[in-house]
Amino acid sequence: MAKTESAKQRSGGLKNRHVQMIALGGTIGTGLFLGAGQSIHLAGPSILLAYLIAGVACFLLMRALGELLLSDLNAHSYIDFIKRYLGERWSFIAGWTYWVCWLSIAMADLTAAGLYMKFWFPQLPQWVTGLMILLILVLINAVTVQAFGETEFWFAIVKVAAIIALIVIGIVLVVIQFKTPVGHASVMNLADGHFFAHGAKGFLLSFQMVLFGFIGIEMVGMTASETNDPKTIIPKAINEIPMRVILFYLGSLMALMCIYPWHYISPDQSPFVEVFSAIGIKSAAAIINFVVLTAAASACNSALYTTGRMLFSLSYGGKTKLAKRLGKLSRAQVPVNALFFSATIIAIVVLLNFFIPGKVFTLISSIATTCFLFIWGSIVLTHIKYKRATAAGQAKQVSFKMPWAPYSDYFVLLFLTMVCIILLFRFETLVALIGSVLWLCGLWLFKTGMDRSQARKLKK
Repeated sequence: MAKTESAKQRSGGLKNRHVQMIALGGTIGTGLFLGAGQSIHLAGPSILLAYLIAGVACFLLMRALGELLLSDLNAHSYIDFIKRYLGERWSFIAGWTYWVCWLSIAMADLTAAGLYMKFWFPQLPQWVTGLMILLILVLINAVTVQAFGETEFWFAIVKVAAIIALIVIGIVLVVIQFKTPVGHASVMNLADGHFFAHGAKGFLLSFQMVLFGFIGIEMVGMTASETNDPKTIIPKAINEIPMRVILFYLGSLMALMCIYPWHYISPDQSPFVEVFSAIGIKSAAAIINFVVLTAAASACNSALYTTGRMLFSLSYGGKTKLAKRLGKLSRAQVPVNALFFSATIIAIVVLLNFFIPGKVFTLISSIATTCFLFIWGSIVLTHIKYKRATAAGQAKQVSFKMPWAPYSDYFVLLFLTMVCIILLFRFETLVALIGSVLWLCGLWLFKTGMDRSQARKLKK
């Protein structure tokens, strides 16, 4: 991507606290608050081990991304590095896939929001809540990047404060041996049954939703061009966020399973709301439901930001009328046209929730996970190529290096490959995997056709 685009896009409106909370807010969302019920049902207490393994892999992925970003601060996003080291065709596929990934994330979050609202209004259709939240967030994102940053900051503050409070409450209930409908709050509830609830199969199958919980952690790569001090902010955000996510996931899930035996937790609803309702703390359940509703809105907010910026990046410099419109910034340096276009596509989930409200979340979260496997794998492969270029003196070296490279790169690739294989063993995830492969092949063929057409024009 040309430097002129990067300079034009770099508004410097995001501060360290914004970047920290944007990545954290995009990650701590429906994967934890809604999807954790399904993961606990599959894996039991071993879900803690699954989150720890996924967290380590994601931390190494982030370090690879950070090293790439700091090697060239003129780059707009990590898609630029994919283009530089893996080729234009790969970057084309990765860019459009990432856009679709975040469209699906927004759809999943709007679906989750509709489910959460039923806690107070059981008769309210899912699509109504999703539509209202989408309209409000689009208006916020269309103002300035600072408006988005502040909104996301406070959304994330609510989630983080709630998780910390949940962990503290869990500790207190365990200490006083609080009586629940199925026993007492105790650390021994973790040992109620087998550590691997359904053996190795259940443990491995849980990784689809576990990994879905970490989606969004790479958003630092999208916010890099709009920070006011990237050399300081990016390393700080990358070093702190993954560890915090691991702490929040492990701490909150351990608290839940200590309060309430894991095998009583339903896979079909938020375990946070369910547990507090079951132990008779209705007001706490209502508060937690408000928090998870905020979490869904937060993650959707991050999705709108990302899809708008990515579509702008993909369209910038295009020759068609549509590309020229999408690749244009407003006076406030916001890609408003790209934002509105992305929001229109996201609105399709309103129809899905109208026709198939019971199946939308699992389907969309599976599609998002499979597509992100490709995105994350592309980042790691790019980092491997970058390290080879630095060894040959062809790329700039930075002090913020990925530890244990290239072995850490290979570990992350092995982990992503394992998750990809796991997706073959459930019908819902298999369908999503096949759909994702067809999407990638379709983009590859489309780009090939475009290149050949341009080559023919040049010959003429």
